[in-house]
Amino acid sequence: MAKYSLVNAVVFIIIMIMNFSQAQIPCTTVNNNLLPCASYVMNGGTLPPACCDGFKDLVNMAKTQADRQSVCNCVNTFLANADDGQINNAASIPSLCGVNIHFNITRNMDCSKVNLA
Repeated sequence: MAKYSLVNAVVFIIIMIMNFSQAQIPCTTVNNNLLPCASYVMNGGTLPPACCDGFKDLVNMAKTQADRQSVCNCVNTFLANADDGQINNAASIPSLCGVNIHFNITRNMDCSKVNLA
């Protein structure tokens, strides 16, 4: 009986490790990090330094493909009602901040194609 308990414990630990390694970044985190960018996305102008700080933090958090796809999906949702100028403003942020987000911000991004490279 103890043998089965040990096996169950090992299986449980493996499942927990697999689930932890595939964690995704929730949209609330994405929203909080990108909130300083809202004025720039909406109106253009000068990009606030806090926007780049939030972007860089978000990029540093997104280590896995699932994380990056999750961030992409959140950005896609946030920009669903944006006009072309706002999409262009949002798309310019990564290069203005000097960060690579592993996908291009466009209208209706296909986040399933976001990978680690």
